[in-house]
Amino acid sequence: VQLQASGGGLVQAGGSLRLTCTASGFTFPLYTMTWFRQAPGKEREFVGSINWRGNSQYYADSVKGRFTISRDNWANAVYLQLDSLEPEDTAVYYCARDRITQRSGTSYMPNNYDIWGRGTQVTVSG
Repeated sequence: VQLQASGGGLVQAGGSLRLTCTASGFTFPLYTMTWFRQAPGKEREFVGSINWRGNSQYYADSVKGRFTISRDNWANAVYLQLDSLEPEDTAVYYCARDRITQRSGTSYMPNNYDIWGRGTQVTVSG
């Protein structure tokens, strides 16, 4: 059971990145998938989530309108499109698998996720 995140990098303010998280070892379409981020000296925070069906998305207020989460259940992948990036978006971004299958809605709490990718660094220069 594994999640592998990629796509981070260094970008100027106003730029874009696309993060990819590929899954293996479990039945990906059954799980809500979520991106969190953690900046230096700060707690891990919820960024965006997509339900197992792929028809509902949830975002933190700080990224709403700038970030877009999507998934491809055939490719066992979840994506996070980051647009209009700001220096405050600088963090390590993690993808995570819900602890339960077929959740109604989503969970904003890291404790409800049991499988985590290793993280990918996003740095936005101002």
